[in-house]
Amino acid sequence: MLELTLSDPAQLWGLRDWLRAQDGITVRVIPTSPAPGELGTADVLAVLAGSSALAAAVRTLPDFLRSRRSNLRVQITVDGKQVEIELENTDRALEILERLLRDSA
Repeated sequence: MLELTLSDPAQLWGLRDWLRAQDGITVRVIPTSPAPGELGTADVLAVLAGSSALAAAVRTLPDFLRSRRSNLRVQITVDGKQVEIELENTDRALEILERLLRDSA
C-alpha cells in the first residue's frame, strides 16, 4: 500500500479517478484531521494493489501532473518513507519510489 497527498487538495478526486482507471488498483480516500495550528483537512489517497500494479500506477503520476497545473506536487508515503514528485524531479523520484516498492514487497 502507498499513500498519496496532494499539494492542491482540490485535485484529489481527479487523481483518485485517474488511478482507479488502472487495472488491479483499489483507491480509498482517507479523511485526516488537521495538525495542531492548521485549518481544514488534507485527505489522503490509499492505493492498494500488488507490487507490480503499484509500480505501474506510480509510473503514470508524471502524466497526471502534466495534465494539471505545473506546480502540483504529490507526496507519496511507502512504509513510512516519503518521496515528493513534481514535474521537475519525476525521473529521480520514480527511481526512489520503485526502490521503496521493491524493498517493501
